[in-house]
Amino acid sequence: MNVYHCMIDLKPTAKALTFAHALDQWLSLLQREGRILTWRLMRIKLRLGGDDCADFLLEIEVEDLAMLDAAFRYLGRANEEAVELYEQMHQHIQHVDTGLYRPYPDPERVERMSLL
Repeated sequence: MNVYHCMIDLKPTAKALTFAHALDQWLSLLQREGRILTWRLMRIKLRLGGDDCADFLLEIEVEDLAMLDAAFRYLGRANEEAVELYEQMHQHIQHVDTGLYRPYPDPERVERMSLL
């Protein structure tokens, strides 16, 4: 399992609940289509975070890099519904930072280490 991690700040005029609803519509489509496993959206609580902490944290789980690549290809094929839902969600975003994370130590690394 890999986690695509997105730290998101909305535009000053964006409504957080409208963004969350649009995100739910878009990612629920990707989940129904089998392009992602699960996802969750979290919002910083009580502004408890450093200067680099974004307002929202989005985590999207995929099985592996092949699944993530397939999701990007699916979105790149201009599926009309997916593009419309993406645009409805993305119009609220001012800035996003992304990263790809994996469990650590991962099963492959643990197995390799046990052989030593």
